[in-house]
Amino acid sequence: MEYDVKDLALAEKGGNRVEWATQGMPVLNAIKDRFSGEKPLKGVRIAACLHVTTETAVLMQTLKAGGAKVHLCASNPLSTQDDVAAFLVAAENIPVFSIKGEDRDTYYRHINQALEIKPQITMDDGADLVSTIHAERRELLQDILAGTEETTTGVIRLKSMAADGVLAYPIIAVNDANTKHLFDNRYGTGQSTVDGIIRATNRLLAGSTFVVAGYGWCGRGVAMRASGMGAKVIVTEVDPLRALEAVMDGYQVMPMLKAAKLGDFFCTVTGDIKVLRQEHFAVMKDGAVVCNSGHFNVEIDLESLAEMSKGKRQIRENVEEYRLSNGKRVNVLGEGRLINLAAAEGHPPSVMDMSFANQALAAKYVTEKGPTLEKKVYGVPEEIDLEIGRLKLAAMGIEIDILLPEQEKYLASWDMGT
Repeated sequence: MEYDVKDLALAEKGGNRVEWATQGMPVLNAIKDRFSGEKPLKGVRIAACLHVTTETAVLMQTLKAGGAKVHLCASNPLSTQDDVAAFLVAAENIPVFSIKGEDRDTYYRHINQALEIKPQITMDDGADLVSTIHAERRELLQDILAGTEETTTGVIRLKSMAADGVLAYPIIAVNDANTKHLFDNRYGTGQSTVDGIIRATNRLLAGSTFVVAGYGWCGRGVAMRASGMGAKVIVTEVDPLRALEAVMDGYQVMPMLKAAKLGDFFCTVTGDIKVLRQEHFAVMKDGAVVCNSGHFNVEIDLESLAEMSKGKRQIRENVEEYRLSNGKRVNVLGEGRLINLAAAEGHPPSVMDMSFANQALAAKYVTEKGPTLEKKVYGVPEEIDLEIGRLKLAAMGIEIDILLPEQEKYLASWDMGT
């Protein structure tokens, strides 16, 4: 079996950590048990480009239980947990191509190695598989039924491709499921981002000024958790409705150039390029901490920062100190990549439980429906979203009400009046 991981000797450690994660993923476990009997993915070839974490390992086990053949590579050069990659190869016989800290050339070589399975389904987190297939590996298109996409950034890229008429196969936007973005993006990103910042810096958030760039679901989560740790939160936005919502949620809202003078911590979660750039670095406090929790490392203009600097050094693991020409220091965390995975462990299992349940059920759905779907981006079917919500509540021991027949009739009718 072909694979490329750091060290197979790490497999036992990875297995223990995967077992721990499994205990927090009851929904995916229920789906795995169902898949083991039904084999809805029997013989289906899946190329997956995801963060190689303990939670992803449970998804890989679920797909395998369903009968799928899977190749896995990383969706970010710093997001791999090397012990988990080793476990999947050594214990599960799943080909993995992923090493934490790999350079750009290795990253794309691993993507191409994952694609050697000649996938019928692609499973993306950032759309790099889709992009590579469309740009370089178009011979693979003849076998592909459909794909799934895990994150906001990838969905944006794919919807743009669909709008331009170049998307060559249908995609299910797993990110847009309510049981994904309402929980994973908000509570998962919120907690894991703050976790990554604290692990990287060992700095106190209480009493500090924390600037959040972007108030989508991820930004909401980061702002919520930073505020909960006692920070004074400033939000920067370009969307007037999101900015208004941030104001109503109790945060200060202002342009980044003004916030740059006030912040102790900065975290970008916009999905866009150059959110923090030269004019912002120039006015930051000495020792400002800058990081990113958006998918790609483009939100912080590191090239401009390097040009403004007399030099840089790694002052601490996952912390690079840039010394500006004016004598001030700007500290960049995790090379500007996803701080929650570069310096921490990513989302907790309990939120990835729902996200990856969507992935597993979406894979089953496109196996059955793929030939009938158009070449566009689809939402997760509502029945899948609701099923995952029900399974999660049941696992938590929570019951809810059920509508009476007359209540259902009232909600569906127009003639009952007031």
